[in-house]
Amino acid sequence: MLNSRRRSFLLRRAGVGIHHVLAWLVFLFLLAPLLIVVPISFSGGAYLRFPPESYSTQWYEAYFAQDSWINATILSLQIGIVATIISVSVGFLFALGITRGLRSWAPTLEKLAIAPMVVPSIVYSVSMYSLFSSLGLVGNWFGIALAHAILCLPFVVIVLAASLREYDMDQEIAALGLGASRLTAIRRITIPQIRPSLLSAAFLAFITSFDELVVAMFLSGTFGTLPKKMFDNIRLQIDPTIAAVSVMEIVMVILVMAVLLRINRANASRLT
Repeated sequence: MLNSRRRSFLLRRAGVGIHHVLAWLVFLFLLAPLLIVVPISFSGGAYLRFPPESYSTQWYEAYFAQDSWINATILSLQIGIVATIISVSVGFLFALGITRGLRSWAPTLEKLAIAPMVVPSIVYSVSMYSLFSSLGLVGNWFGIALAHAILCLPFVVIVLAASLREYDMDQEIAALGLGASRLTAIRRITIPQIRPSLLSAAFLAFITSFDELVVAMFLSGTFGTLPKKMFDNIRLQIDPTIAAVSVMEIVMVILVMAVLLRINRANASRLT
């Protein structure tokens, strides 16, 4: 009996050890591109080479010195912010419809909301090009933002619907019972309670739009977003500026995630 328990204990420990080793291997596999791209971004040479023969900040200086890079970045930020506002606003209404008053239509609404996620990007882009060309939105930054907002919608709806399903409806019902209108109850009771999920959904939507390439290639016309500018540079001229831009994008994502984490912790401590 003792040997059986010891064997079972050793097997569990071996399983935990194998699990940890596999988790670290997956983590290192995901981290490996970053470990390569960061040194390349500080390369002193004129070509992509790892490891660099010398180190310099010249490629970061080249990025800030060229208006084309700055304009593409500003355009991507502009499109990302507008796409985030549209997708979060529409996605919140979708999530409310799925979890509240339109329960009989919930499965249909949910499938409709996540449909852009299952359609291949090239098919979606061609469809948007056909539609927007007749509306005069090809070559217009708002057309790209609108197309991105539709792509961001599934992530927003999934996050907000999950949050609203976990939310205690009794608080909203109590507000309605005390005389608040439905809009006031949602604005003053529901939205503050699901604020962390709203911020997470907005973050996912912004990153999805900021990093999107295929739609921009079809709809941008003569100008280009930052991913399109990076793609064009890879085709025409490969230099470590691409690595410098990639590192700055990674830093931006890490900073936004840190801010969101701090806000969520502050909200959690305030509620407790």
